[in-house]
Amino acid sequence: MEKIVKILNDSGMHARPAGAFVKKANEFSSDINIEVNGKAVNAKSIMNLLSLGLKKDDEIKIVANGDDAAAAVEALADLVNSKFGE
Repeated sequence: MEKIVKILNDSGMHARPAGAFVKKANEFSSDINIEVNGKAVNAKSIMNLLSLGLKKDDEIKIVANGDDAAAAVEALADLVNSKFGE
């Protein structure tokens, strides 16, 4: 299961939204990765997410594999589309 979403908040994915993303990703048992510009990182690691340096309007692909992959991708896409609650 995968879905492409765009970072919408003005400040990109800095520490607070990355923390919220990791917290949500860890609610699921599936393996979850973020792919951007040919690079894939573990979405359950805040250091990996911050290393991507995601800015506003960057597109990311959320990829999940496992029993709850569909729910994980939808929940994480909803979080990104809500601008991480900012």
